[in-house]
Amino acid sequence: MASEASVNQKKPTPMFRSLISSLRYEHLTAGMAGGIASTLILHPLDLIKIRFAVDDGVIRSRPHYNGMLNAFGTIFSTEGVRGLYRGVTPNVWGAGSAWGLYFLFYGSIKSYMQDGDSQRDLGAARHMLAASEAGVLTLVVTNPIWVVKTRLCLQYTSDVSNLPESKKYGGMIDAFRKTYQYEGVRGLYKGFIPGVWGVSHGALQFMVYEQMKTAYNVRRGQAIDAKLSTFEYLQFAALSKLLAAFVTYPYQVVRARLQDHHVEYAGSMDVIRRILREEGWRGFYKGLAPNLTRVVPATAITFVVYETVSRWLKARTQRLNTPPPDPAEE
Repeated sequence: MASEASVNQKKPTPMFRSLISSLRYEHLTAGMAGGIASTLILHPLDLIKIRFAVDDGVIRSRPHYNGMLNAFGTIFSTEGVRGLYRGVTPNVWGAGSAWGLYFLFYGSIKSYMQDGDSQRDLGAARHMLAASEAGVLTLVVTNPIWVVKTRLCLQYTSDVSNLPESKKYGGMIDAFRKTYQYEGVRGLYKGFIPGVWGVSHGALQFMVYEQMKTAYNVRRGQAIDAKLSTFEYLQFAALSKLLAAFVTYPYQVVRARLQDHHVEYAGSMDVIRRILREEGWRGFYKGLAPNLTRVVPATAITFVVYETVSRWLKARTQRLNTPPPDPAEE
C-alpha cells in the first residue's frame, strides 16, 4: 500500500499535465524566427542604446556621443561596421531564445487559462498575469546571455588595453567563460532583479496587444482569434510596444549599469541612488531615443514574423494530422 501511495504521489498533477499538453513547438519556432529577424536588422540601435544608458559622465575613457547620429558616425569611423555589431552573437541567441521561450510559455499559460478554447476572452488582468509568468520563466533562462551581450557591447576599442585580462572578451564563449570563472553564477545573473521589474514591460505590452486585437475583432463582428492583416498586426504591435517601452524604460538603464564591467555597484538600489544624486531623474531615460527608434520596428517585425510563421506551422501540422480521404467513400 505504501509503495502504491508513493507511486500515486509521483504522478504529475492534472494542472501540470494540462500545462505540458498546452506546449506547442509552433510558438517556440515562430518566436525565435521573429526575434532573430528583428535583431539582425536593428542591432546597431541596441548597441547605441546600451552605450547611452551606462554613460554616467564619470568614466572619461568612455567615448561620448552628441546624439544618435553622432554615435553612429563615431562608432563607424573608429570601429567600422564590426563596431556597430559588437555583441550581435549573444544578442541573436538571446533575442531568439527569449522571444521563442516567451511565446512558448505565454501560449501555453494562455491556452491553459482558456481551457483550450482560443476564442475565450481572458480579459486584461489574466492576459497580464500570463505574460508576467512567461516573462519570469524566460528571464531565468536567458539572463546570462544578456549579461554577456551587454559586456560585449561595452567593449570599446579605445580602452581594451587598460582593462584587466579578466574583463577582455574575445567573443561570446570567452565572455561566458571569464564571467563565470571570475564572478561565478552571481556574475551571470547581474541585473536579474531589475530584469524581474522589467517583466512588467512584457506584461503591459502583451496585455495592450491582446486587448487591442480582441476589441478590434469584436468591433468588426469576428471571433477574437480571427486572423488580421499584416498592417493591422504591425499597428497593434508597434502601439503596444511604444507604450510599454516608455513607461518601463528606467529598469533597462539600471540593468545595463549593473551588467557593465567597467563600474561596480552594490546592487539595484545603489544604482538608483547614484543616478538620482549625480544625474537626476533624466538619468533614468538615457538612451530612450535610440531605444524607441529600435524597439517599435523590432517588435513590429517580431510580431509579424511570429504571427505568419505560427499560422503556417499550425496549418502544416493540421494538414499532416488530417488523414487522407477514404477512396471507398468518394
